[in-house]
Formats: sequence, C-alpha cells, structure tokens
Amino acid sequence: MLRVELWTTETVETAKLGFPARMTAIINRLATAVPNCDFEEDYRAWAMRQLEGRREAKLYARMSERSGIDHRWSVLSEKDARLDEGDGFYSAEAPSTAQRMMIYAEEAPKLALAAIRKLGELGQITHIVVASCTGFVAPGIDQIIARRLGLADDVERILIGFMGCYAAVTALRTARHIVRSEPQARVLVVTVELSTLHHQQTVDIEPLLAGAQFGDGAAAAIVSGSGMGLSIGTGIAAALEESDQLITWQIGDTGFKMRLSGKVPGRISAALKRDDVRKRVLGDGEKPAVYAVHAGGRSILDAVAEGLELDEHSLDHSRMVLRDFGNMSSSTLMFVLDRFMQDRPESGVALAFGPGLAMEGFRFEWCDAL
Repeated sequence: MLRVELWTTETVETAKLGFPARMTAIINRLATAVPNCDFEEDYRAWAMRQLEGRREAKLYARMSERSGIDHRWSVLSEKDARLDEGDGFYSAEAPSTAQRMMIYAEEAPKLALAAIRKLGELGQITHIVVASCTGFVAPGIDQIIARRLGLADDVERILIGFMGCYAAVTALRTARHIVRSEPQARVLVVTVELSTLHHQQTVDIEPLLAGAQFGDGAAAAIVSGSGMGLSIGTGIAAALEESDQLITWQIGDTGFKMRLSGKVPGRISAALKRDDVRKRVLGDGEKPAVYAVHAGGRSILDAVAEGLELDEHSLDHSRMVLRDFGNMSSSTLMFVLDRFMQDRPESGVALAFGPGLAMEGFRFEWCDAL
C-alpha cells in the first residue's frame, strides 16, 4: 500500500528538527525568580556551630570553601533564615512538618507567580504543568496558581511532585507531549522549590553538606508549537542500577530529610562513560554544541565534565547558576536553560540527576519563528 503525505513549506523548513512543524514543541519564553533573603553565610556559620569541637568541622569548612556557591536565597525572613539565632523559625526546637507546610502553602505560589509575571503576556493558556517536590498542599499549587492568574476553569492541569532535581525535565517533556498531540496547545510550565524549609538540626556531616547545596527558586516557561525558541527534542532517560539509596527524600516529623551520598558524582561519571548511556546523551551524529546541566553541586558538574570529556568552559552557565543561586532542585535546570535562551545555541542537550539514582534529559535546538 502506497502512503502519500503532503509536506508544506513550513514542514520542510523544520525537517532538520527531526519532526514536522506540526509536531514541534518550543520553549518560547522562560523566566526565573528567587526570594530576597541571601542566607549562604548564615548557613555556614550555623553548620560550624553544629560541628563545634568535632573533627568534622575542618572538613566542613574546607568543603564549603570549595563548593562553588556564593549565594543562596530563602523565602524565610532574614531573621528566620538565621537558623538557631534569636527567635527565628529554626531558633528553638525543630519546626514540625505541619509548620513547614504552612509556609510552603503561602510562599510557593507567591514565588511561582513572581517568575510567571516576568514572562509578560501569557496568551491563551490551555494547559499548566507544575513541578515541585519541597511541599504539599491541597487544593494543589497548580490550582492555586491557575486561580490567581485568572486562567479559564477548563485549563488542564498536571502536578509533578517528589521527583527532585530532574522534575524540570519531566515537566518540559510533558509539555512537549501535549503540544505534539494538540498542536494548538499553549502550555505554562512552572517549577517552584522551597528547599530552605527543610533544614535539619544534626551533628552528622553528610546531611549538613547536603543542606549546604540547596536554596529556593522558581521558574516559568511558555511551550507551544510555533514561534521561536528552544525546540524540545528527543528525551533521554537512564536509571542507574544499585543506586536507589544514594539520593533519597523521606518525609519526617520535622520536614523532608534528604540523603545525598558522596558516591553520587562517581556513579554519574562512570555511567556517562558507558557506551550505551553516552550514546543516549551524545546521539549518533555530531556532538551537541552546548550542555545545559543541572547545577547540583560542584562535584556533580565536575563528574559530568569528566564523564563526557568536556572542555573547561562547557559548563560555564551551570557553574554560574550554582555560584549565584545554589541547587534549587527542579528549578535549577530552568535557570541554566534561561541563560542558553539568550545565547540561541544551534544544538544542545539538557541533563539533570535525582532520586533513583536517575538521569533525565532531552536534546534541544534553536528554532527561528515558524
């Protein structure tokens, strides 16, 4: 049976993207936001007080200086972010999970809306996809955001929770699937994380070092099937064997307790050197022009650079995001992509890592207006 397809000029123009124009999903606009309180120096002082008199104190001080982080931001007030000083949020006994979730319900929508407003005119939004793993509230944050924006009550909503640092990839790939199945769709993608609600009072150095990575941040993007921007291409996924306990989140009575093993960078580097994983990331043809990598920490970025044999400047955007904001869980990759939106790269690959231990990503290319 002979199959005949009609190819329009528009379709031919975008054949290089790997799928016809009607099947293309494009990040048209992207914006980011952080709160006003920079608490990086206060956290370092607090952690040193926790370790006072212990041999781990020198190790923590050395690791902090090598972290590559100069600033991290919190929705907590300047007083509350000082942790155990004065009468702040963390000053007496550890706040309960309920207390932390009350702040999340209030502050997460505000921060998300701050990023969304920077997008300018939203147009006719048909879908909203929200990713957040640092809090829970019902009605969901997706409903809260949609109502405060005055979106139509028939807007379709998706809430992605507890996937951690790679949730931005899942959110953007979900938007891609929506646009490819409904070419007229206009999707609002939002990530918002309030990691600083989950500091834990402890003398164990591993959770203190994990806490030294994270800050608060939000990002928003418009994804549609037309216009210019970064086209979202082929997805990438790899769950690493025997690594499911290296990155974990547990809901406790005093917030969400994270475990971030020091073995993670080595596992990532080793995985990226495997032929099958390397092929998923780099593809069969020319190597990507740029690499948008989740700024999970200095050692994570070093591991990716080693595993993929990248030059010293390939991850500059990721390192600058880490320096200025720390690790904002799912929002971090969005901050990195925002920098690449300004560069208009010919081609690239986005990668993030999270609980599992899993790697998620996608290929992208710059697409001029369709």
